[in-house]
Amino acid sequence: MMSENGELSPDLHAEIKKLCGDGDLLAESGHFEDAVAQYNKALALIPFPKNDWEAATWILAAIADACFLSGLTTSAYEALQYAMTCPGGIGNPFLHLRLGQVLLDDGQGDRAADELMRAYMGAGLEIFAAEDARYLIFLKTRAEL
Repeated sequence: MMSENGELSPDLHAEIKKLCGDGDLLAESGHFEDAVAQYNKALALIPFPKNDWEAATWILAAIADACFLSGLTTSAYEALQYAMTCPGGIGNPFLHLRLGQVLLDDGQGDRAADELMRAYMGAGLEIFAAEDARYLIFLKTRAEL
């Protein structure tokens, strides 16, 4: 499963990428539940402890995104919280964006503002371009951008 240098074996990496690719295609066509099922299969292949692996970070980001886009905010929150414990999680603008959105939708304005500001600081206004305008409008009520 793992090579001597602490990386996933090429075969395992390829299988994980295939499952995630299948999940991405499903998500792009709006089949979020099926996409999450594919992502979960990929996540299951990551050795324990899962949050030692960079692959877990991007799989959890995909799970969180699909859950968020389908309105499953509790599942999105859980995936985002786990992703933040993985390599590169903290400081990842996309993860901070989604976490801020989930928190704002849950009525947690102060925490949401903090996460949305982290997304803005990491990626600028562009990260909000394809998102519902209300998130950026909210952030502008908390900070001068």
